[in-house]
Amino acid sequence: MELNDTNMQALAGYLQKTFCPDVGERRAAEKFLESVEGHQNYPVLLLHLVDKADADMTIRVAAAITFKNYIKRNWRIVEDEPNKVSEPDRDIVKKEIVGLMLRMPEQIQRQLSDAITIIGREDFPAKWPGLVDEMVKKFQSGEFHVINGVLRTAHSIFKRYRHEFKSNELWTEIKYVLESFAAPLMELFKITMDLTNKCASDPVNLKIVLSSLTLIAKIFYSLNFQDLPEFFEDNMQTWMTGFHTLLKLDNKLLVTDDEGEAGPLELIKSQICDNVALYAQKYDEEFQPYLPQFVDAIWHLLITTGQQVKYDLLVSNAIGFLASVCERPHYKHLFEDAATMSSICEKVIIPNMEFRDSDQELFEDDPEEYIRRDLEGSDIDTRRRAACDLVRGLCKFFEAPVTQIFSAYVVAMLAEHAKNPAQNWRKKDAAIYLVTSLASKAQTAKLGSTQASELVNLTDFFTSHIATELQAANVNEHPVLRADAIKYVTTFRTHLSHDHLKACLPLLVNHLSAESGVVHTYAAHCLERLFTTKVNGKPVITKADVEPLAVVLLTNLFNAFTLPGSQENEYVMKTVLRTFSLLQESSIPFLPSLLPKLMEKLAAVAKNPSKPHFNHYLFETLGLATRITCKANPADVTSFEEAFFPPFQEMLQQDVQEFIPYVFQIMSLLLEIRVDGIPESYMALFPHLLMPVLWERSGNIPPLVRLLQAYLQKGAQAIAAAEKIPSILGVFQKLIASKANDHEGFYLLDSLIEHMPEASLSTYMKQIFLLLFQRLQSSKTTKFIKSFLVFMCLFSIKYSATSLVQMVDGIQPKMFGMVLEKLFLQDVQKVSGHTERKICAVGMTKLLTDCPAMLGEYQAHWTPLLQALIGLFELPEDDSVPDDEHFIEIEDTPGYQTAYSKLVFSGKNDHDPLNGAVAEPKIFLAQNLHKLSATCTGKIPGMISSGLDAKAAQYLQGYLQAANVALQ
Repeated sequence: MELNDTNMQALAGYLQKTFCPDVGERRAAEKFLESVEGHQNYPVLLLHLVDKADADMTIRVAAAITFKNYIKRNWRIVEDEPNKVSEPDRDIVKKEIVGLMLRMPEQIQRQLSDAITIIGREDFPAKWPGLVDEMVKKFQSGEFHVINGVLRTAHSIFKRYRHEFKSNELWTEIKYVLESFAAPLMELFKITMDLTNKCASDPVNLKIVLSSLTLIAKIFYSLNFQDLPEFFEDNMQTWMTGFHTLLKLDNKLLVTDDEGEAGPLELIKSQICDNVALYAQKYDEEFQPYLPQFVDAIWHLLITTGQQVKYDLLVSNAIGFLASVCERPHYKHLFEDAATMSSICEKVIIPNMEFRDSDQELFEDDPEEYIRRDLEGSDIDTRRRAACDLVRGLCKFFEAPVTQIFSAYVVAMLAEHAKNPAQNWRKKDAAIYLVTSLASKAQTAKLGSTQASELVNLTDFFTSHIATELQAANVNEHPVLRADAIKYVTTFRTHLSHDHLKACLPLLVNHLSAESGVVHTYAAHCLERLFTTKVNGKPVITKADVEPLAVVLLTNLFNAFTLPGSQENEYVMKTVLRTFSLLQESSIPFLPSLLPKLMEKLAAVAKNPSKPHFNHYLFETLGLATRITCKANPADVTSFEEAFFPPFQEMLQQDVQEFIPYVFQIMSLLLEIRVDGIPESYMALFPHLLMPVLWERSGNIPPLVRLLQAYLQKGAQAIAAAEKIPSILGVFQKLIASKANDHEGFYLLDSLIEHMPEASLSTYMKQIFLLLFQRLQSSKTTKFIKSFLVFMCLFSIKYSATSLVQMVDGIQPKMFGMVLEKLFLQDVQKVSGHTERKICAVGMTKLLTDCPAMLGEYQAHWTPLLQALIGLFELPEDDSVPDDEHFIEIEDTPGYQTAYSKLVFSGKNDHDPLNGAVAEPKIFLAQNLHKLSATCTGKIPGMISSGLDAKAAQYLQGYLQAANVALQ
């Protein structure tokens, strides 16, 4: 693809068509852009189009977004895979992108900044050493549009330091950044602080300056997160003085009218609260001299800041600072006074626990966002969560006085509510929230509250104030209190008795029909958690508890999908799944009416998959329904095939990428259940499964391999007759060449060995072994060796140990001796998995007892191999890997490729290739040694006594006694 105007105009034309309302034309344009991605100069052309001043702005923005997504998909170099971006393109992009980004308008600047971040994550600093120097130079420009572009990019690159695990590599990189960036950043901070005074009466420039300071403060946080750098410790005075000044900044020109969105003043103060909380938590000794002034400033902020939504981030970060301070032993004296504690409760905690009008708007108008914040603990810190954290922080050292003081407020709020429940419902809401904060000292998603305060009687509060809310007949009355009550049951489910929880079940089922999105979602979530929680190994709710409610439970769950906003409610879908899982065969009578509804839902979401969790639980439910029904009656598999195949074929034809891995897993399950070979409908699909395009997406590989294994298990002869073995071996060759997927290649190969007639494979076998030895020589990894050993042992079981020796020696004379020495003796201990170790044990037994070469030219290896086999039985698995070995995990593959989401309830059953022929490998070894010794009397005991160590000989004697045999 040449760099010329013609190509640039053509590219602009296709980008224009991606906005086309006609789906066909839009898809065609997207497919074309995808098809030219691999051409040299494509990313450079996109950048030139972005830079084309006379081009339409929408096209330039589209080019910037397309460029960013291209970088996201293709920049990372994956071992064993072709480089998707040519080296010349990489060099030009890195050379041009920073300067281009800085001279672009903000909407383009942000896209290019994101692209720089992605490139930086891969290449910085080793392959892009000039990046920091290039950014620092731009600080001297004096243009804040440019400076903010640099700061935004630096922030997005350095932000990952907050999440990375400590390592020498990370320290080296941070040190490199600090040497070049820390001093210029501080100089810029000082200059920008001066400008806040100079621009005090100029609101436009003052906002720009404050946005720079906010970015500087964010970068400060990232660079200080891992450890306190010497530079920042030496210059703490400069930074803390500036931060304190900004916390106290109060310029009326910066006050915004918008009550919902934080302005520049709120954003900078929020970030400073984060920064000083970090120092108070991690570097308290060095920070101690500055702490009192920040406590005063932040306390003043909290008691003077209003309830408007725009202050939420500031208030939650400010409370977060107090929470981090009160947890530190150094500072507990600041909170010991009872008057201080009361003041904190009255002025900070209670006001920020109250349910505001804005919360009610969110609850009613955007239940999904409310749930995301309240139930899931999203990244957006709410005031309530921060206040709750502060309560827990104070309880660390002052549990008794805190509980006493706050309990008085709870009693007062509940009394207020009792006077006029319809008017004062918010008082009870705050009381429930405060009790939950006081009582729950630690909690997990799996179990809810795992540690509760002994000072709060959870059962009394439940019977007096929670059960009454749930028992009220009208499920649409006081929805906020209903949601609170359900959440209380969810949180304290391991602390309430079985009788209380069982009594809640019909009440929760009723609440599934509530009009409020939050209430029926919380009810579904609570049921799902109850169905899966165990206390001391016993489920808190049993199948017997749920069976009497099954009709109304399933009816209400499926009706919930018809309620506004809940058509794709992931919590409801997950509860459907858990209900089927709990009821098992008791759910079968409901499936004839429910399966069509699930299929309707599948057809609807396939048109536009947008809720990955919902879709996952939907496929899990389909798989589970199939498994439960076919377990009772395997012949019913045909009715599931009739229901599933039409939509599945549609998804494959439309290339619904998100669903294809699921389709393959459900098809595998159906085929594995079948007892009578492969129907024609499956065989018609088989050639399509071998098409290379399907195997290019990493998310397809595990389910496709499993599906091919199912085909081989059920119809190996039909596949051989259709002459498809070369195509399957082509897939195997591609997989075995990749460090990420070689184990999948071995799964395929092992299935071929297990199910395909020997005559059908014999012509290919030598080439297979050659490929494996070439890969072993060029790129040896522990994972590959383990899989190779299992394969060789399976080969010796299925075809004979002599066949294995002859095959290896046929490649190179005496080579099997090296295989024994370098693979079996060194690494068999590393093989993991019960079935895999059993295959190795039986295969090695075959080599020892059923292979004349092992008592002939390879006799020197016989006793060491027996020693290794006894070690496999008796020694712990060796899970060590070489220090320099680098594994590419499947999840790490780049870009937008659909990840593989394994369906738990459609999982593959454990499969024993030995078909139960060997029950106990130790007995099998003893019996076969006995038979061998009978053919050469005296030889085997002599070899064992002279070559086996005493401990191994003792173990072997135990096996012989257990098998009731002796060596001759």
